[in-house]
Amino acid sequence: MLKFLHDAHTHTAYSDGTGSIADSVAAAEARGLALLGITDHSHHFEPGTLGRYIREVRYWGEDAELTILAGVEGNITAGGVDVPGFMAEKLDYVIASVHEWLERPEEYVELVKLALEDDNVDIIGHFGASFPYIGFPSADELEEILDLAEARGKAFEISSRYRVPDIDFIRECIRRGIKLTFASDAHSPGEVGGVSWSERIFEKAGGAREDLLFGEFL
Repeated sequence: MLKFLHDAHTHTAYSDGTGSIADSVAAAEARGLALLGITDHSHHFEPGTLGRYIREVRYWGEDAELTILAGVEGNITAGGVDVPGFMAEKLDYVIASVHEWLERPEEYVELVKLALEDDNVDIIGHFGASFPYIGFPSADELEEILDLAEARGKAFEISSRYRVPDIDFIRECIRRGIKLTFASDAHSPGEVGGVSWSERIFEKAGGAREDLLFGEFL
């Protein structure tokens, strides 16, 4: 049984997931979650679509047995994060993730730094998912990322889908007061709430409720 019952990163048919928002909410209720974040990919939205998406999240959240938040997952590119201010201001939070194929870890680090400096971004998604393929940043580069996250008040998700970040990074976040979230990165209702790995490594790293971004809802 999960202790910190939340999943802050899920997708529906509004982007590249399957199932409706209602399906995801029902799955979250069935798993006993206290909080569910719906975070479809930002590049699937236009102003009209975004409004409908947010209204639907709010509608299903009204009578749900848990807190439902409306977010998006933005893409970090060389030009910045593709979540404009008009979008961010309508949402509860924004995740920013690297989805581009890169050649070197230095490129990855530079993209994440762009997101950490973006006022619209709240959480860095699946940090380090590319490292097994492109190589790992130096200790100094990781320190720079942590320094910037701490200074800018950003959070990192603990992704059960990609099993990142590593425990040392999570421990350092906890030590510095950098907030964390759990993330299934679900792309179907059946995957919603699949955050057992996130909780296990979080607790192994010494995490407690106060170290979670959404701890007040749990």
